[in-house]
Amino acid sequence: MHDAIGFRSSLTGRNYTMEWYELFQLGNCTFPHLRPELEAPFWCNQGAACFYEGIDDLHWMQNGTLEQVAEMTGSQFNEMARWVREDNETGIYYETWTVQAEPSPNTTVWFESYDCSQFVHRTYRKLADLGVTFSSKQQTNYTKIFLYSTEPVFLGNDSSIFGQAGKQELAADIRKFYHPFRPHQSVKEFLISLLQVLDKVILERSFYLYYNYEYWHLPMKPPYIKITYEEIPLPHTGKAIIE
Repeated sequence: MHDAIGFRSSLTGRNYTMEWYELFQLGNCTFPHLRPELEAPFWCNQGAACFYEGIDDLHWMQNGTLEQVAEMTGSQFNEMARWVREDNETGIYYETWTVQAEPSPNTTVWFESYDCSQFVHRTYRKLADLGVTFSSKQQTNYTKIFLYSTEPVFLGNDSSIFGQAGKQELAADIRKFYHPFRPHQSVKEFLISLLQVLDKVILERSFYLYYNYEYWHLPMKPPYIKITYEEIPLPHTGKAIIE
């Protein structure tokens, strides 16, 4: 369920890990907190690239794949580092869901996820553009969570929905929708919440999505939700290797 990129310096022999991570854990990025003193749901959905020394070899070998996929020069690494900083400053939110019209190839994608796997995709594409040659034949594997709906309906942002001149009925319904996803529930509360979610999403065919600081209504359709394990090949080099 998590993806990262490792680096090894040929000069020092030191290893490093780079990953794009939800800053406040996955659950907080996917669902908001409902605070009594606030009308609007409180979101902690920020994400950022993290770079630190060391690679947890045992973890990746036991839970995924640890394999050398390419070699790069110091100049290419520095160019990548500058790009990562720009990417960090432009994409600051974490988005768990991919929303599509159908569970089939070439279907309409209403919303694309913005998570750790997408960061790895973007980085690999940037490295290819910089001339890095990928030598591995290994397919990259990613877990994605899909929602399926007809065309989403734009609802507004915090101020237009939850502000003084907001839409009170809609605001109450959004808060009611997110209430079953609250943390720290007992087993009994969790089972009741699960039934409420199934009733809303499957029977009423309704889902409220928060995407890039705006709320959307998803008219849900079968199969409603699906978790997939995708295999995506490594990119081809975009230009000659920079020496």
